[in-house]
Amino acid sequence: MPKPSAGVVRSVVVAAALAASLLLSGCGGSQTMDVAASCAFLNEDTFKPEGNQQQQSKQIAEHYHQIAGKLAPEIGNPIKEMAAIMDEAAASSLGAATQDQQEKLKVQFNKIGEYCK
Repeated sequence: MPKPSAGVVRSVVVAAALAASLLLSGCGGSQTMDVAASCAFLNEDTFKPEGNQQQQSKQIAEHYHQIAGKLAPEIGNPIKEMAAIMDEAAASSLGAATQDQQEKLKVQFNKIGEYCK
């Protein structure tokens, strides 16, 4: 088997080091959508919770947690807030958002609406 040249070995080592640094810095594998793609994703999202109110609140919170990191920060950050609110609602005895929590959700929806018209 022929021995690889020093240039090929050096290229492979540099590429491996670059990939490792990207992964360690959080740049690799954590791609987020831009605002337009995030809005399009939300418009096409067909998630529908099932079960009783508490189960639905829990499922909504989980869904928000799952998608928030994939979206542009302008969209994902309000969704993270909404996930936290829904976590609180799911943990309550009724499993439903209180009036105050509904108001907080509305504020976050409006923040998203500033970008997704």
